[in-house]
Amino acid sequence: MYPLIRNLHTVLAALSIAGFVLRGAWMLRGSPLLRQRLVRTVPHVVDTLFLASGITLLLLLDLPVLQSAWLLAKFAGLFAYIGLGLVALRFGPTPQLRLVAFAGAVAAFAYIVGVALSKSPLSWMVQLAG
Repeated sequence: MYPLIRNLHTVLAALSIAGFVLRGAWMLRGSPLLRQRLVRTVPHVVDTLFLASGITLLLLLDLPVLQSAWLLAKFAGLFAYIGLGLVALRFGPTPQLRLVAFAGAVAAFAYIVGVALSKSPLSWMVQLAG
């Protein structure tokens, strides 16, 4: 069961960031596509399944979240990704702030991936040093 859930989680991660980047590009262009019902609904479904698969992995592996610095770092990165994503796509009052928040959200996602691969809060620094 673990390999299936891990692979699902990986696919959902890719779909999540791909959808976010696409919506970010549309936001920067002022595209009316952002107002389509499907464009507003699918990301919530993908991200909910993404989070559920992550929680399932935690339960399958019986990982001690509060005692694992790398898991806490992933959650901190997740909160940053969500917060910056909200500013980028919904609540940023200026195009400049939206762009900065968009770049920050993509960077937060990259950090999360680095933490997941290295199992370290140092993220990609461990990967680059190793």
